Amino acid sequence: MGRWRPPRRRGSRYITPEGARRMRAEAKHLWEEERPRVTQAVSDAAKQGDRSENADYIYGKKRLREIDSRVRFLTKRLEEITVVDQIPDDREKVFFGAWVTLEDDDGNTVTYRIVGPDEFDVKAGLISMDSPVARALLGRRLDDDVELRVGERWVTHYVVDIRYEEP
Repeated sequence: MGRWRPPRRRGSRYITPEGARRMRAEAKHLWEEERPRVTQAVSDAAKQGDRSENADYIYGKKRLREIDSRVRFLTKRLEEITVVDQIPDDREKVFFGAWVTLEDDDGNTVTYRIVGPDEFDVKAGLISMDSPVARALLGRRLDDDVELRVGERWVTHYVVDIRYEEP
């Protein structure tokens, strides 16, 4: 069996201004701070002699490859994404970048923000626009009901609030 894997499906090309800033900051940090530090550590380890059994050298080189790979990914991704910094005219409808508050039949509420696939963080309430929940929410209006799958069952949620933040 070979190592070939089918290409990963690309996510949507949209991102919020905050997400783009975070990606640029990560790339800058890796390139200007992390990489020089690791490069110096590898250089120091190389001066110690036998590189074949030098763990600092081996793992330092591995870390450099990881940093380079991540910087390359971030750079390419930043070139191809579209930053959505406009608030839609119809603010009573769910679009990309909206904060949506849902309520179930028991009165439990949950708030999500619909963001790009590069910036989702479920614990922070940021869900990717490619996720099933976000796809079910996009285009909905205030007081619409949404059927969401929770585990093995379907639960009805109601859109109780939609808000947008100025970029």
